[in-house]
Amino acid sequence: MRVEHAPAKLTLSLRVTGRRDDGYHLLDAEMATLDLSDTLVFGPGDGIELVPLVRTAPFEPTLVTSALEAVGRQAFVRLEKRIPVGAGLGGGSADAAAVLRWAECSDVAVALSLGADVPFCLTGGRARVKGVGEVVEPLPFERRVYTLLTPPVAVSTAEVYRRWDELGGPSGDNGNDLEPAALDLEPRLAIWRDQLGDASGRTPRLAGSGSTWFVEGAFPDVADAVVTRTQIVAGPSPDD
Repeated sequence: MRVEHAPAKLTLSLRVTGRRDDGYHLLDAEMATLDLSDTLVFGPGDGIELVPLVRTAPFEPTLVTSALEAVGRQAFVRLEKRIPVGAGLGGGSADAAAVLRWAECSDVAVALSLGADVPFCLTGGRARVKGVGEVVEPLPFERRVYTLLTPPVAVSTAEVYRRWDELGGPSGDNGNDLEPAALDLEPRLAIWRDQLGDASGRTPRLAGSGSTWFVEGAFPDVADAVVTRTQIVAGPSPDD
């Protein structure tokens, strides 16, 4: 048996810098690893046992299966799910990256074939991410605390990008170009944004394509004012 942790990622800023002929969008983003993570336990055999440890949208661990196929390996995987699905925290990508680490595969091309966030999740830490996700430039370690609000609403990343195109490629005035498209696609997101803003006194920012909102700092009383709240620390320990 072998255990791999799959840390979530937080997209601190995101600019869409272009679009390739194949439809993929080019990004310039800052991402950081969180201390919120799924756990994958690998053992002999074949198959996946999904253990949801948080209330989340319906989920099929297809990226775990795809990652195993990509490295030509077989295992029975127990996936303990703590990262909410459709929250913009890279849970599926983190799980795929954990499979690659288990298989001792560090090939960026393989990671990218599984998803745009997988190369960053494979590297972890804090980084500037460019291209379609394949360029991961490490940044100096910084320990920061964020308060996250994950609404009970899942948002499709593909649909958010599609709406961003339909809206003419708007620039987000809060550091995330996808925020206007996500709000247009799912107007209810504004409810939780405003709750977190009122409770913290800060302007929330959308994590990636959503649906999670976050503000920097610890706000222990936020749970009394919003639907759900998680406080996490960005970045692994410098000694990890």
